[in-house]
Amino acid sequence: DSQSLSSQGSTSGSTFESRRSARGLYGSTLRNSSEREVPGDRKFTLPEIQKATKNFSPNLKIGQGGSGTVYKGQLSDGTLVAVKRAKKNMYDKHMGHEFRNEIETLRCIEHLNLVRFHGFLEFGGEQLIIVEYVPNGNLREHLEGLNGKVLEFSVRLEIAIDVAHAITYLHTYSDQPVIHRDIKSSNILLANNCRAKVADFGFAKLAPTDATHVSTQVKGTAGYLDPEYLRTYQLTEKSDVYSFGVLLVELVTGRRPIEPKRAIVERVTAKWAMEKFSKGDAILTLDPNLEVNDATNLAIEKMYELALQCLAPKKRNRPSMRRCAEILWSIRKDYRELAQPTSS
Repeated sequence: DSQSLSSQGSTSGSTFESRRSARGLYGSTLRNSSEREVPGDRKFTLPEIQKATKNFSPNLKIGQGGSGTVYKGQLSDGTLVAVKRAKKNMYDKHMGHEFRNEIETLRCIEHLNLVRFHGFLEFGGEQLIIVEYVPNGNLREHLEGLNGKVLEFSVRLEIAIDVAHAITYLHTYSDQPVIHRDIKSSNILLANNCRAKVADFGFAKLAPTDATHVSTQVKGTAGYLDPEYLRTYQLTEKSDVYSFGVLLVELVTGRRPIEPKRAIVERVTAKWAMEKFSKGDAILTLDPNLEVNDATNLAIEKMYELALQCLAPKKRNRPSMRRCAEILWSIRKDYRELAQPTSS
């Protein structure tokens, strides 16, 4: 039942600290255990959430997905939250399972670049997940310039690194590895300082200990889906790596993974970009809103080199997410050195 789910909480601060002493960058965002609230430990009531969202006011609706609607809310202590309200659909057995899946996943993870989990509520047919409110929209909106500003190349590189850290944490550092299964630009939320936070764990799955695990249902989003997973139904962390490769191309080009209105050769963005890259024309794929310079030129080449590895048809040829993060650090280092003005 919902009570037992919520009362399990997460590992305590001290055990988490000792078990993760070598986790470096992938550690918790809080400085000491007295400041720390165990993820998902807070108990919520339906009236409290109704009040916070003004009874799920359409004016506070901030997102709509396959599994439900997301509302902005303000708790009585002033905390801003996002409330995910699962679709009420008696005929869809997967919805209840997906809701519990998200709870189980969110309950055991805590990282600076992952949306923070506050709690959940199952009551009178309502299924609600309460998470941190991230104020600045999602990456897809920013790439399309919906807020009137161009996302600078240096910021895009930081976002790639933030996402790489988040997925590395999921794959390597949480108690049991988690495969996100739906890494995409609309699931990457940006804080006011443009730090990225990965959201939407509705499809996430605890990694099977059996390497030959066959998933019964393909989950994910067209354009980001690992072709080997589609062919074999075998789910591994490398499926997220493939999606991350698609995301890298998206950050460079600004284009969606699939653009049906374009000429046939340009419709699948990653395929088009990798072909240009292999011919030495990577720069021609750069988002036209960005300026071309030596630093950007080199960074694109290196990012595409990494993307090509991530997009390898066979999962064994793809790097780990940790390796992706390390490569991106070195790309950022070179980019910063080249981008520095030579004279003061």
